[in-house]
Amino acid sequence: MKTLEKDWLTSGLIDFEYKKYILLSYLQGVQSYFDDRKLYPYLSDLIFHHKNLQSIKQNKELLFENFPRKIARADFEKLKIHYQKIVEDDSLMKEIEHILSFAIPTLRNTLNEGRGLYDHIEEQLKVEPIGICPLYANDGYLLINERAKSTTQVYQYQITVFENVEEKYRGIHTRYLETVHKKISITFESLKLELIKKYPDLPNPATYLVDIKQDMPFHETAMPVAKRLLVKYISAAA
Repeated sequence: MKTLEKDWLTSGLIDFEYKKYILLSYLQGVQSYFDDRKLYPYLSDLIFHHKNLQSIKQNKELLFENFPRKIARADFEKLKIHYQKIVEDDSLMKEIEHILSFAIPTLRNTLNEGRGLYDHIEEQLKVEPIGICPLYANDGYLLINERAKSTTQVYQYQITVFENVEEKYRGIHTRYLETVHKKISITFESLKLELIKKYPDLPNPATYLVDIKQDMPFHETAMPVAKRLLVKYISAAA
């Protein structure tokens, strides 16, 4: 997997053709992932880089945040001087502007493709509660049923709520428990009962099913999309 460093814009040679090569090489790797219907980790990576470059374009002071930070404390003042020289160097700033004018729309095009793929996959998935769910649904089980493989991946999940003055944020942590090979005798309701017997620490668990009808990469696509769908579902019901 090709990566694009956080400080790629300002590390090394600040030259349009050089940075263009670095970016296009990275995006080529991203494109090959998307062609295979693999969303993560590249989709979140693209969102970060696109937002980062937009912020820098709007506020050049943020350039300093993008300089390499793997330095000794004694070199910090030198870094500040180096940054000041770049900001005061009109030719370098024009080169950075040139790079930004190419990089932002180029990243956006690939990002939009990734978002389109995400939306297409999300439309195919649906969260369904199994049995009666308790009022407290922040802990429980997530069943991801892969029809193409006749298997159900079983995870325990925990949703954490973070609050600030303006709004709440929800994060989800999952722990893999087991893989169940589907049989006619095994229903999702019976699977829930088996989980209650096997893991008595959750005697009345919220249990949700995400049914995946088409074959797709599990860890790079199905799992992360299912997790986000579950968070949205529980948030809407809260």
